[in-house]
Amino acid sequence: MTATRLLRTATRAALPALPLLAAAYAAPVLSTYGPLRNRVMPRLAGRGRPDHVALTFDDGPDPLSTPLFLRLLDERRVRATFFLLGNQAVRAPGLVREIAAAGHEIAVHGWLHRPLLLRGPRATHDDLARARDTVGDLTGRTPRLFRPPYGVMSTAAHLAARRLDLTPVLWTAWGEDWRARATPESVHRTVTADLRGGGTILLHDSDCTSAPGSWRATLGAVPRILDTCAMRGLSVGPLREHAVDPL
Repeated sequence: MTATRLLRTATRAALPALPLLAAAYAAPVLSTYGPLRNRVMPRLAGRGRPDHVALTFDDGPDPLSTPLFLRLLDERRVRATFFLLGNQAVRAPGLVREIAAAGHEIAVHGWLHRPLLLRGPRATHDDLARARDTVGDLTGRTPRLFRPPYGVMSTAAHLAARRLDLTPVLWTAWGEDWRARATPESVHRTVTADLRGGGTILLHDSDCTSAPGSWRATLGAVPRILDTCAMRGLSVGPLREHAVDPL
C-alpha cells in the first residue's frame, strides 16, 4: 500500500472519532452554566466558608480605574483578589506591585482576554505560563489562582493549570457590570440577588474588555455590596481567606 493510500485509510478511520474528541475537549464548558457549577462543582465555583464572601476583580490592572478601587477598599479596610491580565500587567508594573503591597491577593486571568476554548493545548499552556511568570516576577510571589477569560474552561486549560500549579476559580455571583447600561444600583441588585454565604463575587476594575467607562458603575456598587454583606453578617475578603480547605 502506498503512503498516500495509507494516509487516506488512516484519515477515514479517524473521522468518526473527531466529534468525540471535540466533545471531550469542550466538555468543561458545561461549568460555565452557573447553577450547575454552583451545585455540583463547589470548588471550581469558589464556594467557601458559610460566614464569608470572596470579593474578586477581573481584567486589571488599569492605571485609570484600579487606583480608585484600591483607595475605596483601603478606606473600607477590605482586601480582595485581583485576577490580572498579563498584557495589562506589563503596561503598569508599578500598579501591580501597589496592589500586592496593599495586601490584596494576586491571581491571573491569562495573558490575553481570548476564549481558551478556541485555543489548542500548546497555546493554552503558553498563555497561562506567560501570565503566571510575568505577574510572579513583578510581585516576587508566584500566583496560585487562575480564572479563564469569560469563565470558559477547556480540557487543555485544566491540564495546563495542573502543570503550572494553578487552581481554576470561577464565581457564584456577578454584577453584569461590563454592560454599557450598568449602574451602581443594577450591579448591586444583580450581585446580591445570587449572593449567599460562602459565595464568590465577580466584578471588574477595568473596562479593557467591557463597555467604556463601565467600571464607574462597579465602583459605585462596591460600597453598597459591602454594606449588604455586613447587614447579612458576612465578612468579605480575598479567596485565600475564603476556603474551608485553602485553595
